[in-house]
Amino acid sequence: MKTSNPFSISQRLKSFKYAFAGLITLFIEEHNARIHLLGAVVAVILGFVLKISLGEWIALVIVMGLVFICELFNTSLEALADFVSPGKHPQIKKVKDLAAAAVFISALSALITGIIIFIPKIINLCTNN
Repeated sequence: MKTSNPFSISQRLKSFKYAFAGLITLFIEEHNARIHLLGAVVAVILGFVLKISLGEWIALVIVMGLVFICELFNTSLEALADFVSPGKHPQIKKVKDLAAAAVFISALSALITGIIIFIPKIINLCTNN
């Protein structure tokens, strides 16, 4: 039976270091992650400019987080799959395709959420001026 180590603040801080290293790797190595980041920055700027509600902010934060989580899992699975099976293999292709589909669905959900939130506000802004 495994005994647990006592709580250590330095170990917890070290875990944050690893998490930030993963984020840096994601944005340096993954072109799509940078595109998602640009979309998130645009959404945040639009949110401030168009003064979206608290509920709309919550929806945006959730879908933006979901996109990055899916991108991180996709990137992790791809790296692991490439390490385990450097050549082409139908099962590895299936795993990679499924992980990519998760990113696609999350990004599509984020886009639709942004359209639902921002388009009416932009239309209202244009018709009131």
